[in-house]
Amino acid sequence: MNTPLRLGTRGSPLALWQANHVADRLRPVAAPRAVALVRIETDGDRDQASALSAMGGFGVFTKAIQNALLANRADVAVHSLKDLPTIPEPELELVAVPPRGPTGDAFVSSKHRRFDDLPDGAVVGTSSLRRRAQVLNRRRDLRLIDLRGNVDTRLRKLDEQGLDAIILAEAGLIRLGLQDRITEVLDPSWMLPAVGQGAIGLECRAADEETKHLVEELRDPATFARVSAERAMLYALGGGCLVPIGTTSKVADGVLTVRGAVLSGDGRRRVVATHAGPADAPLAVGQELAAMLVAEGAVELLDPGPAP
Repeated sequence: MNTPLRLGTRGSPLALWQANHVADRLRPVAAPRAVALVRIETDGDRDQASALSAMGGFGVFTKAIQNALLANRADVAVHSLKDLPTIPEPELELVAVPPRGPTGDAFVSSKHRRFDDLPDGAVVGTSSLRRRAQVLNRRRDLRLIDLRGNVDTRLRKLDEQGLDAIILAEAGLIRLGLQDRITEVLDPSWMLPAVGQGAIGLECRAADEETKHLVEELRDPATFARVSAERAMLYALGGGCLVPIGTTSKVADGVLTVRGAVLSGDGRRRVVATHAGPADAPLAVGQELAAMLVAEGAVELLDPGPAP
């Protein structure tokens, strides 16, 4: 084919880094066919003032890119996987996930060297209900404010508004060459990352066998198993951006181990469980972990009530 392989992406600096990273890996696979980026504005890009929970949470950064796939304006959607809802689009397929980046949450501060050094009543910025709940579970004295915008915008607000700290994804800072802004990577024993954090998801039209064949070359088996289990857990719990849910996972010697946590929005209640199983059966591992969390009482935390 002489037509370019079109990658649909958001236009933020981090999204463009991810799309260019994927394009560089796809070019030798797709050659002599060219690979081009198609920038798409999403609801989350247009509205950077409202809290994500107030916008419904589901698909605010991904739906417009999926629509471009369905309308044949793009061939591959490049997503930050943590933004992609677990409810599948019938005509689309998550085909590949390249090797995962760092999964941690980064504490960024110009005033304090560690999270535990924050004084009583310190002001911390984050746009994530997951991070908010886990911070409050550890430190109920802190004052949390909603912080939207791309990475550079949030770093600027940290400085301009004199905040004590903000919390961002470790992978995003590293990918943008801003790793020197990381003060501390928070301990995942209490700050569990988002489902799919640090991973890039590549979605195609389910009927487009030629494109799927190309994109499958970028699939990292261990990463795909981990994120499949994490997403299966989230899907089984019925959670998303409106419920604080975190997870960690690893694959070793053919065994997939996943740890999940569900919290109340105010952080007062926390249910945690860990489950392991065959790495070649990630959906079962994730579903069984969800059942364990429900048995431990997570079901009472899964109805977030009206958005704040």
